[in-house]
Amino acid sequence: MTQSQLAVHTFTNQPWSIHECIENYARAEIGGISVWRETIADEDLKQVRKHLDDSGLAPVSLVRGGFFTGKSREERKAAIATNLAAFKEAEALGLPSIVLVCGATPGQSPDENLDQIEEGIRAIIPAAEAANIRLSIEPLHPMYAADRSAVASLRDANLLAQRINHQLVGIAIDTFHVWWESNLEKEIKTCAEHGHLFAFHICEFKPDFDHPLLDRGLPGEGVNATPRILEMIRQTGFTGLTEVEIFSRKYWAMNQHDFLQKILTSTRDI
Repeated sequence: MTQSQLAVHTFTNQPWSIHECIENYARAEIGGISVWRETIADEDLKQVRKHLDDSGLAPVSLVRGGFFTGKSREERKAAIATNLAAFKEAEALGLPSIVLVCGATPGQSPDENLDQIEEGIRAIIPAAEAANIRLSIEPLHPMYAADRSAVASLRDANLLAQRINHQLVGIAIDTFHVWWESNLEKEIKTCAEHGHLFAFHICEFKPDFDHPLLDRGLPGEGVNATPRILEMIRQTGFTGLTEVEIFSRKYWAMNQHDFLQKILTSTRDI
């Protein structure tokens, strides 16, 4: 895989500012960028947009929206307002998609959480239509089902996207979250056949991780599911960029230029 076939999420290089990410990804001839909202907090979005436009990087996604669930109607209304603010940021930066980490509230059943997620996504579809911005539901590994996302498998995400049945609602598949699924190839085909395969993210699940969120690996580390799943994605005819999304305290502690080079080396032969 060449650098031009990759996009990198700005949170992968968490120590860098948005402008450092743009400058260094462009210099490395990486194809695109997905922007985390944390990276642009308190930034002048007009300046960021100009830098993005001048860089030649393909704008991929804003990360992230979602977190629709809540025990009270007020909590759920506040989540909608937060998502509507994300649309303004995506529009300002020319980002054509928003990734949704859909949420889960402890004490609620999976069905209650999923119903609230569907209600929340439907509530923001008019804003998506007005801005022509796609919504990418990202299923998360089941270890996050209690408090981060009740969408805990690609099957869950497929069923949700099919129920909503809107051209701007699809799915972002991340190897870290779906590597374990026994019917994964079938579910990926189903996703693509319905026109719902919007994005593909890579990082590796490490069985010996020292933190459930912040110890993810490069391709070649951990279960090394990236080559296997990438081939499934390629078989669908997917032509989007492959997005690197690695949260790692270990890699954040090192020189970020060296880390970026590790990313390029680890993806070169897949």
